[in-house]
Amino acid sequence: MKSLLAAIQFLTIIPFPRGGVAAGEKELEWSVPFFPVVGLLIGIVVAVFDAIVGYVFPPFPASVLTVIALVGISGGLHMDGLADTADGFFSARPRDQILDIMRDSRTGVMGVIAVASVLILKVAAVASLSPSLRPGIIALMPLAGRCSLVPMMTVLPYARSGGGLALPFERKRSWINVLWASVFLIVSGWFTAQWIGFAAAFVSLFIVILFSGYCFRMIGGYTGDTLGAVCEITEIIPALVAVAWVHG
Repeated sequence: MKSLLAAIQFLTIIPFPRGGVAAGEKELEWSVPFFPVVGLLIGIVVAVFDAIVGYVFPPFPASVLTVIALVGISGGLHMDGLADTADGFFSARPRDQILDIMRDSRTGVMGVIAVASVLILKVAAVASLSPSLRPGIIALMPLAGRCSLVPMMTVLPYARSGGGLALPFERKRSWINVLWASVFLIVSGWFTAQWIGFAAAFVSLFIVILFSGYCFRMIGGYTGDTLGAVCEITEIIPALVAVAWVHG
């Protein structure tokens, strides 16, 4: 239970009472298998939120509010990682300088472009979902995003020396976690949107593989920023697959 609460605390801004569980190294070591569970919980919460705002607003403003909820429930942590990753990867600098740029708290032009592009694409994709698919796909989006963290941090080495925040995850890396996250995503995809969700799960995993390979080529591994980036990128995939499936 402590590992589940640690995963919730690590991946969301849900407050815990004073004196409650603290996401220390020991709890974080065992929290990775709960990332998909937290992703599904986030998806259910956001899907309910979307249903509520959908009663009040037309589809487009409701979609904007839903995307804001998707970003806000993690405190913008993953979006910040996306911005830092874009600044570093598109800087045309050597590996060490890329890592230094990613560590810089300031956001550059490429980071702003990446964040704006992802937000616009998310809003457009969510707004284009049919009413019958909308709840299931919205629930699947954060699940796909959080599941994407598990393969990247398992397959790739940590790119920075010293380990940092990733050290607890490094100690408990396991392919069983990858298998669990993949199966959880695929099964959830089927239950939320049948064949469309099934396809969305496989496409999401494929995107994770591609982006992980790109990260390895650029910096030789992953960082907290690339985890945020892969989460934000993968989160779009279920909505894009659903829209392409219906309109293709």
